[in-house]
Amino acid sequence: MKPAKYYEELYRYQLKCTLCPHYCIIGDGKTGICRVRKNIKGELYLQTYGSVSSMGFDPIEKKPLYHFYPGSLIFSVGSFGCNLRCKFCQNFEISQDVPRNIETSKKYSPGEIVGIATEKKANIGIAYTYNEPAIWFEYIYDVAKQARREGLKNIMITNGFINPEPLDELLEVMDAFNVDLKAFTEDFYLTQTMSKLAPVKETLKQIRRSGKHLEITNLIIPGKNDQRADFVEMLKWIKGELGEDTVLHLSRYFPTYKMSESPTPPETINELWGLAKAALNHVYIGNMSANGAGNTFCPACNETVIQRNRYDTRIVGLDKKGNCTKCGYHVIEHI
Repeated sequence: MKPAKYYEELYRYQLKCTLCPHYCIIGDGKTGICRVRKNIKGELYLQTYGSVSSMGFDPIEKKPLYHFYPGSLIFSVGSFGCNLRCKFCQNFEISQDVPRNIETSKKYSPGEIVGIATEKKANIGIAYTYNEPAIWFEYIYDVAKQARREGLKNIMITNGFINPEPLDELLEVMDAFNVDLKAFTEDFYLTQTMSKLAPVKETLKQIRRSGKHLEITNLIIPGKNDQRADFVEMLKWIKGELGEDTVLHLSRYFPTYKMSESPTPPETINELWGLAKAALNHVYIGNMSANGAGNTFCPACNETVIQRNRYDTRIVGLDKKGNCTKCGYHVIEHI
């Protein structure tokens, strides 16, 4: 447990958390929507500081990040809790619950996490993932600072539901983000996640302005966020606000947690992929066989520059600066 940042006192023992756009009003002994930031006699604390639910070394493409040191290894670490209530959550066992004994469970200091991350020489850094890392703010900031001193990269896999001031602080120590843009209507965010779309759009723009690496994931759910008109509006917004080189990953939904709808038809994914490819330079299908839709192509000459077979990644047409070896076009910044 550690004193938390980003809150204000309303009156005696009554606090308002300002970390995310929920602005939870938290009474003494209570937690916010995330279940991890707790009011103890008028002071806010992070209950899960150092509490790790999962850790392990992964291909960076699994995050997914396809344009940030492709083919490399990343150390992934996660905790408990989330500030969204997605009915389709794939990690609900850890994100939608916090163990009752969390305060007495095993803890990992920032130094221990960095130490594990440096055990494998091929590892390029640490990915904060599995649950929502923003609600773990104080811990990931402390880990990220130490990681940077060791020459490691810091990556955040996030729902993007965070306020600008704490995000600015994280941008000081993060190198790359994958933001889960769950849909492009406020109705979906309200009914399916108990949150709002507008703050996520602001997060995406703030990351883009910072110059840090950004990729987006969009999970396609039948009857919920697969409407063609809404999808095209999302593409127009991404192209206009973030740029046509923004990397977009489309994922196929499968029944999980509180959602029992049938899996997304492959035809739907392929159709939306085609629409996205017409608007953006780099669009990928992440979790189904898709005839090369995981490969990277040069936007200028259409040459295949990276081949992917699931997490087997082979750079076949890029030089050491990320330029296409056929036409010289700069395809990838971080390689």
